[in-house]
Amino acid sequence: MTGDHLETEQKYDAGADFVLPKLRGLREMKSLRMADKKRFYMSATYFDTEDLDLNRHKITLRRRVGGDDEGWHLKLPVRKDTRQELHAPLDEGDTGSVPARLAAQVEDITAGQRLRPIAILDTERTVWTLTSAAGDALVEVADDQVTAVKLSETDSTPLTWREVEVEVKSSDPEATELLGTVGKVLREAGARPSASASKLARLLQS
Repeated sequence: MTGDHLETEQKYDAGADFVLPKLRGLREMKSLRMADKKRFYMSATYFDTEDLDLNRHKITLRRRVGGDDEGWHLKLPVRKDTRQELHAPLDEGDTGSVPARLAAQVEDITAGQRLRPIAILDTERTVWTLTSAAGDALVEVADDQVTAVKLSETDSTPLTWREVEVEVKSSDPEATELLGTVGKVLREAGARPSASASKLARLLQS
């Protein structure tokens, strides 16, 4: 998914000793396949106003390098677990300039205030994709090791944590059902539903 789309996902907090349960072969998933895991190293610079107006409205805006969807991402809340995600190419702006199309989407909230870098989050991500028997992606499970700093507190110790994201990758109703099934398996293994709507929100709440 590299264009604008609805993103439906659930986030889970996981301790350093959390062991991701084996998803392949579960009774509920006998008809599914699991693609080979992939590993990505990503660095994202997040933008907001000085008063963090986007964060207060549960909106995130970032420029991310690395991964299979690098570029600019603006995420707008739609409903529980679902956000509208708008994209712009990586070269459409730089670390200090937000693409005009994305800035226009939030101008009622920013009210003329400058969008500036407020945080950097580096993520080591390991991804497993559950697919249908035909090979179509249904759900992506991402195990993230996160290191984050607030740019206003560059002398502070970086915040680190681990989380697991489960994201729907298809409009097939089976994918939405699978989101709940995988979440149940993760909770039974000791993961906890995240109290934060996003990685940035977790950092800012610290």
